[in-house]
Amino acid sequence: MFVRTATASTAAAALLGGGALLLPVAQPQETTAARTPDRQVSPLVIAHRGASGYAPENTLAAADAAKALGIEWVENDVHRTKDGVLVVLHDTDLKRTTNVEEVFPGRAPWAVKDFTAAEVAKLDAGSWFGKQFTGARVPTLTQFVDRLERNRQKLLLEIKSPATYPGIERDILRVLGREGWLDRSHVRNRLVIQSFGADSVKKVHALRPDITTGFLGTPAVADLPKYAAFTDQINPSHTTIGADYVAAVQRLKGPHGKRLRVNTWTVNDAANAAKVRGYGVDGIITNYPDVVRGATR
Repeated sequence: MFVRTATASTAAAALLGGGALLLPVAQPQETTAARTPDRQVSPLVIAHRGASGYAPENTLAAADAAKALGIEWVENDVHRTKDGVLVVLHDTDLKRTTNVEEVFPGRAPWAVKDFTAAEVAKLDAGSWFGKQFTGARVPTLTQFVDRLERNRQKLLLEIKSPATYPGIERDILRVLGREGWLDRSHVRNRLVIQSFGADSVKKVHALRPDITTGFLGTPAVADLPKYAAFTDQINPSHTTIGADYVAAVQRLKGPHGKRLRVNTWTVNDAANAAKVRGYGVDGIITNYPDVVRGATR
């Protein structure tokens, strides 16, 4: 799902002296009222793993890059270390986005679950993307939500490989609660928890029925009513949907009595952004939120 090459000339990031990113000029998001289902004008734009077209994915720098673009919603991925600390990165192993093979040779296959949080904290999670990000770290979930709080951003949290981490749903809720993200304001306006694992989504809904949840995938239309019992969103790949499918999802109401929403991923170019906007999707998850925002307004 990750595409590193910019898809429009306006999306290219340049370096300033001191290593800061020169991002396209931020534009304001739609108001909350404009994003409600009955009044939505354009799809909500969600920064995939942060603005990962401009900064190393799932790092604090990527969240900050989304903030610089004026993007409120940030998507991330959560795993659990050997000693039970929740960390933010995409893959089940550390090879692609860190220097783990250099720091810990002989520890193949370098799975996240086989490393302690202290060991993960030693890794460089930025230099693979660009020299200016050398020294960026894999953030803990605590560090990540604290940064989003500072940035006044919102979180679409993905539980990765839940079968690998039994009980991770409770762990995530424990951290979110400790950091103040399970109060009424955050739960109603700033938090969605999603997963490819239907059982994991069900667990979150059972533990905290007030939290908005999302299922990642494209269930058959005939099966959608089953999902509507425990999830508020159906979030499919943009390559798997059309206008009829989006309409079929949106005809149903979820566990909170509101129509199901569709946030599609990962759309990184203007043409596909315009296409899925035509399908009537509610949100678009993208590495290049400025490109998608420009194409869907």
